[in-house]
Amino acid sequence: MGNPVWFVFWLLVFWIIALALACICSCCYIVVYTLVVCIPGLSGVAEVLLQGLQFPHYCAKAMMECKPPF
Repeated sequence: MGNPVWFVFWLLVFWIIALALACICSCCYIVVYTLVVCIPGLSGVAEVLLQGLQFPHYCAKAMMECKPPF
């Protein structure tokens, strides 16, 4: 069992940052991912947006493991 302070830290990051970031990234990802077919140079942008979309999963996993952010 890890330090419960990290649980609270990740919980706050999850609710305050991760969910808002995922909402923004999801809208942009849909548009950019459809344009990747026409403009292959946007594939890097699509990958970054996908990572932003998966950030709540990372926070939830870190929260359940109570691991420090570093």
